[in-house]
Amino acid sequence: LALALKGIAYDVVPVNLLKDGGQQFSAEFKAVNPMQQVPALKIDGITLSQSLAIIHYLEDTRPNPRLLPQDPKKRAQVRMITDHIVSGIQPLQNLSILKQMGEKKMEWAQNCITSGFQALEQILQHTAGRYCMGDEVSMADLCLVPQVYNAERFKVDMGPYPTITRINKALLELEAFKVSHPSQQPDTPAELRA
Repeated sequence: LALALKGIAYDVVPVNLLKDGGQQFSAEFKAVNPMQQVPALKIDGITLSQSLAIIHYLEDTRPNPRLLPQDPKKRAQVRMITDHIVSGIQPLQNLSILKQMGEKKMEWAQNCITSGFQALEQILQHTAGRYCMGDEVSMADLCLVPQVYNAERFKVDMGPYPTITRINKALLELEAFKVSHPSQQPDTPAELRA
């Protein structure tokens, strides 16, 4: 999403998390990212992993359009929302965790998302305009859309989260979010494609 929003051309090298026992566990990919997780980005002679590190680097080196507000209070709120999603909700539904949950993986994912969305809904009621922080797309929005996609994938009832739902809908009207949506990626399984 950050690459698309900032108009940075890139080549996609899909890493199938299920095929062959998980292509992220291959020696070839471990050389790219020792954590054996996606994403990883090779740019400017370095390799970065972890979404937020990538987004921060892009923000530092290619600041337009801006994904963090200038105002320190709003910037802190964007970081709070972002961390809430990427630290408090998303890791709890990573493939490695879900495998450990076995037959209870759907229930586990639903509970983790619901708990996180209850808090996120309250936060966004105070910060949102058209998007997570007012009317400008921010780093928080880049994290929200994939998490809503996960919520839908795990059949979470979105009724109690009207602010999250409204923001997600507004974001999905933007071209960068359309082309970067998880359901539009070249390696998305057929049953999850839009």
